[in-house]
Formats: sequence, C-alpha cells, structure tokens
Amino acid sequence: MLSMMKTLYGTHAVLRPATTDDIPVLARIRATPEVYATWRGGEDLVAAVTDDLGDPDVTTLVIEYAGRTAGAIQWGAEQDPDYRHANIDIYLDPAVHGRGLGTDAVRTLARHLITDLGHHRVVIDPAADNTAAIRCYTKAGFRPVGIMRDYERGSDGTWHDGLLMDLLAGDLD
Repeated sequence: MLSMMKTLYGTHAVLRPATTDDIPVLARIRATPEVYATWRGGEDLVAAVTDDLGDPDVTTLVIEYAGRTAGAIQWGAEQDPDYRHANIDIYLDPAVHGRGLGTDAVRTLARHLITDLGHHRVVIDPAADNTAAIRCYTKAGFRPVGIMRDYERGSDGTWHDGLLMDLLAGDLD
C-alpha cells in the first residue's frame, strides 16, 4: 500500500514508504535465487511487487542501507479488536546478508507498530527450516510459538512447515 507512513530510522536501516519508482530494484532483489526461493510471486516479479504496493491491507516500506535500496519490509494488521495484532514480512538483497540489517529493520518496524500504533503483539512466520531468518527474528526479540504444519507450498510444489513467532509489547528491549 502506498501510504503516508513516516520514515523510520534504525541503527543501520532506514525504512521509508515504497513508491512506484522502487518497483524495478525490488523486483530485481526478489529475482535473486535466495529471495525467490522463499518469496517467489510468479513469473512476473515486477507485477508481484506492483501488487504488493497496491494492496490496501499491506504497507510496504523500502529498507535502505548506506544510501541504497537493500530490500523491503511489509506489515499488515488484524483489526478485529478481540484479535488485533500486526504481522511483518521482509526480504533483503543477499549482498547485505550477515550485517544485522534484517534484525535492525524488523526491530525498528516492530517498535513502531507497538509504540506508535498501539499493537500489543506482532507476528512473523518464517519457513521452519529457514535458520537464518529464525536467528534474525530471535535477535529482534521474537519468540517461537509453534510449528504450522504444511503451512505453505514451496517452489518444488510440496507443502512445507512454517514457524509462528511473536513479539509482545512487554518483550521490547
């Protein structure tokens, strides 16, 4: 969703609202084998990123690092007051992996969702075998909740487990 959301500043990451000008570079990042393996989005990744930016239920922010676009982080929310919470999804250019940028981006957005927008709980759901993502989210303060069996279909056509993780307002450091 193209929104009027403010720019957020982490220790290393800058999270700014995505614009249509970001579509080509985000599609290029999504096309890298490491990102495509978990994000996919069909054959036309320009259309997939365009759809992400046009989704009224999702806010997409560009992750900038050292003045360059390094990926995207998205969030959405369950608005039913009895179940209200936010969810996060992220992808990063493999060229910037291993620098703590993902942890910083996730922590920065989670803090905004809890502190500024009043969510008491934020969830994220990596593939159960994505140890790098799980390590990243754990460093950001998320805790495992449980395995969601046969949660998503992989690029090989078979179903794979997901790990539900959450961060509660009281868990913020």
